[in-house]
Amino acid sequence: MISVTDLRAGVVFEEQGKYFLVQTYEHIKVARGSGTIRVRVQNLESGANIDKTFPTGARVNDITVERKKVQFLYTDNQVHVMDPVTFEQAEIDKKLVEDSRKYLKEGMEITMFSVEEKPLYIEIPKIVDYKIVQTGGSARGNTVGASQKDAVLENGLVVKVPLFIKTGEVIRVDTRSGDYVERAK
Repeated sequence: MISVTDLRAGVVFEEQGKYFLVQTYEHIKVARGSGTIRVRVQNLESGANIDKTFPTGARVNDITVERKKVQFLYTDNQVHVMDPVTFEQAEIDKKLVEDSRKYLKEGMEITMFSVEEKPLYIEIPKIVDYKIVQTGGSARGNTVGASQKDAVLENGLVVKVPLFIKTGEVIRVDTRSGDYVERAK
């Protein structure tokens, strides 16, 4: 058992047979009253985001989450990954990786989180390199402000990039926000 005051972003706990990943944590203290803990969690079975409130003294079941580096293979009805050491393949439900699925590319190394050999969710790198497949031209002299144009990446994602970026270049994208970071070196 773990106290709810120890719940922080990234912690996984079990309640009523369901696994939850803590996304945000907030301790609320009201004058002359006992404090409450408000957490935003993701249900790891359904993918739904839920707000939960606990009294300060409450406890939840902590679970041991196994972290393993795996390689992304492909997506169909499931997300398919492979352990690069044992070459074992695993499937993760598509709805559990909905937010990060658009940033996946073949061969990418990701972290898979599992409980008792059951894959729950994945974590992708914060910065990923992509090749630009298509981008529009820039008008000559259009450099007064922070002008940007759309660029289509190799995975189909559309990102705003500076005017000097050309088709065929490799850029870095922040997977948390979906924004252009810099040219890849």
